[in-house]
Amino acid sequence: MKLSRNSRGISIILLLVVLTLLVAILSMNVGKMNLSPLEVFKIIMGEGTSKQNLIVFDFRLPRIVLSILVGIGMGISGCIMQSLLKNDMASPGTLGISSGSGLFVLMYITLFASEGLLSPILLPGLAFAGGLTAAFLIFMFAFRRGRDISPTGLILTGVAMGSGYSALSLMLTLRLDKQQYDFALRWQAGDLWGDDWSYIMVLLPWVFIICFYVFYRSNTLNTLNLGNQTASGLGVAIKREFIGLTIAAVALASGSVALGGNFFFVGMVSPHLARKLVGPNHKLLLPTTALVGALVILIADTLTRTISFGADIPTGIIITILVTPYFLYLLSKAS
Repeated sequence: MKLSRNSRGISIILLLVVLTLLVAILSMNVGKMNLSPLEVFKIIMGEGTSKQNLIVFDFRLPRIVLSILVGIGMGISGCIMQSLLKNDMASPGTLGISSGSGLFVLMYITLFASEGLLSPILLPGLAFAGGLTAAFLIFMFAFRRGRDISPTGLILTGVAMGSGYSALSLMLTLRLDKQQYDFALRWQAGDLWGDDWSYIMVLLPWVFIICFYVFYRSNTLNTLNLGNQTASGLGVAIKREFIGLTIAAVALASGSVALGGNFFFVGMVSPHLARKLVGPNHKLLLPTTALVGALVILIADTLTRTISFGADIPTGIIITILVTPYFLYLLSKAS
């Protein structure tokens, strides 16, 4: 039974990998200038024209890679938070982590933004500092001496803190000039703005090194799901693992938010969909969540580039429209 369940999970992961590749290829084909699959193949093989190379390698491919990286980061971050807090509503958005990261990014844009070489390196680092600060404050306010931290109380604290961060972000946004204000508005709505290879080369190792650590601790996450007392009896250092995995979740969410904007629902819904597909085993759940998150953002971004909505709509708005019905379904099941 266990073998068949694992085999089914591996089959679903392979299917999601193929589906992600197909959507990525489709995304390279479509846009304001359509390219046939044969043309895309020739471009990849180095036989494209200078104009075709510019479209694929400078515009579409970086955006596709960024969509996948941000989806992986937000999805796995949400999965870690839901597993650690044992609450299906936990995510970088509901816990205020995304808002804290966003506040630091906006502070950078408002006060220190430059087009210098260090910008791609500074943004994820500043976002991580903001997310870590937000996480520390949320846990500090939710802490009660002599009692375990309530997951519900933690989420409510996160929502309240997130509202405060959003208010501060709005104050900063109002100080921006028109160009900066337009950028900040689109970034807050979920705009994949960092679609430049210099930014992607910073985010790529950031995401994959942290993901490797999280996958390495998948057995620990499985044990923690049994409850703190059981996990402690099995030899798990609960506080150390909780802190390490929390920092990993914050780092993934912060890096994704810095270059991709605030995708509120991806970190919440991706683990739910993945859990329905492969179950609670984190060896299967984590890669499935990563692929689901990547697919959600990749499909939404392909739609924004393909369909004319009468305006340049940020990807995050399309994701919200697509995911809201499922979110309402989750709320109805929880009530």
